[in-house]
Amino acid sequence: MSTSELEEKLERKGVKPTSNRILVLKALEKTGHPVSLSDLEEILYTMDKSSIFRVMCLFHEHDVVDSFEDGRGMVNYELCGSEGKCDHSDAHLHFYCRNCHLSYCLRDIKPSDVCLPEGFVAESYSLVVNGLCSKCSKGKPAED
Repeated sequence: MSTSELEEKLERKGVKPTSNRILVLKALEKTGHPVSLSDLEEILYTMDKSSIFRVMCLFHEHDVVDSFEDGRGMVNYELCGSEGKCDHSDAHLHFYCRNCHLSYCLRDIKPSDVCLPEGFVAESYSLVVNGLCSKCSKGKPAED
């Protein structure tokens, strides 16, 4: 996406497009997979950690990104596909590779409906499978 397209995307979400916000959005667009704050710090090494954190908090608050915990206690962020609020009906499976430490969106694998007891109201959920990705599993025996 061009810088002007990124600016328009942020404005549609109610976020003023500053240079730091555009840099973070470009990095998220370029990676193509969910990333942690640590990943973004490595990618955006010229930007200080607190600036990246503030941008990600703002992005999450305005539904620019959605987040999920990857099973290691690390929060991963991915761009929301919808124009308004992140559409949680688009829930999908995530996969974390314990070898290369990448998280993947498995958008084609949808969780089945979760039947909660009466009175319980789900607001969000995250499904993460941990293991070896297709690149890392080549030639490795499966572990129990």
